[in-house]
Amino acid sequence: MAPEGAELATLIGEAKAFAAAAHSPNTQAAYESDWRDFTGWCFAHRLPACPAAPETAALYITALARTSKPSTIGRRLSAISRFHRAAGFPSPTAAPEVRTVLSGIRRQKGTAPNRKKPMTGTMVVRAVANLGDGLIGLRNRALLLITYAGALRRSEAVALRWENIDFGPEGVTLTIARSKTDPTGKGSAVGIPFGSSPETCPVRALETWKAASQQTGGPVFPVIGRAGKIFGEALSDRAVARLVKQSVAGLGLDPAAYSGHSLRAGLATTAAANGAAERKIMDQTRHRSVATLRSYIREGNLFRNNAASLAEL
Repeated sequence: MAPEGAELATLIGEAKAFAAAAHSPNTQAAYESDWRDFTGWCFAHRLPACPAAPETAALYITALARTSKPSTIGRRLSAISRFHRAAGFPSPTAAPEVRTVLSGIRRQKGTAPNRKKPMTGTMVVRAVANLGDGLIGLRNRALLLITYAGALRRSEAVALRWENIDFGPEGVTLTIARSKTDPTGKGSAVGIPFGSSPETCPVRALETWKAASQQTGGPVFPVIGRAGKIFGEALSDRAVARLVKQSVAGLGLDPAAYSGHSLRAGLATTAAANGAAERKIMDQTRHRSVATLRSYIREGNLFRNNAASLAEL
């Protein structure tokens, strides 16, 4: 029997919620922002936004090319395609004239990503030496060291809960409940061994922070008020980026060249420079693609077995 009335309305609402959950909140917000930009441009030029003609999409990305990167343009086209399909219309972005214009933009402007610099192990060691022994300093020390040693994405770091932490004789095991490459929440374990120096050991830093904060559950890295009050709310991923920028600024470096992702990239880069095998690095970073990993570690390998060193100069 087909559902009727209120039950049908409930099912429709639940179906929409599941459809929305197919994308992370950040991805959904980006799509909506891109769609607003396209519809605003169409409104200003008195052109229909949905359904949009292929010529409209081609002109839109031509205008974008004056100020935007090819990666941004590609994302905007994805949003246009997604909203058209959701409305039951064919996407104008698949038309040959749109793809040809996009190809020309990529050829002229290049597609190399503007990567932020890695925060290497040496930098992390120097950065944590500048932190105080108050609650905020202890939290930030543990956050920097655990995020670096675990090669965590900043979203993974702030999502950690004490229930996901297991201290053992060899180190600490983090259970990552959900991540960018694990949106369905299968979960993965990340092992972090004891460090060689007590001052920079990520495991000891985490133990010290736990003892000082007297936490038994909830977010591992919570918000702390100015008076030292620990709130039940986890830090935002933007707070991790700010901490990284503040840390490198304290080292006399340009904070604009670094981001929250610099810790994860730094682990891969430093491990590669010290001779770690790609497979071992991938075990820690949980990369699925060797090509993606190599884009991280290229800097760490620039001078290892360099052909110029064998060129008899």
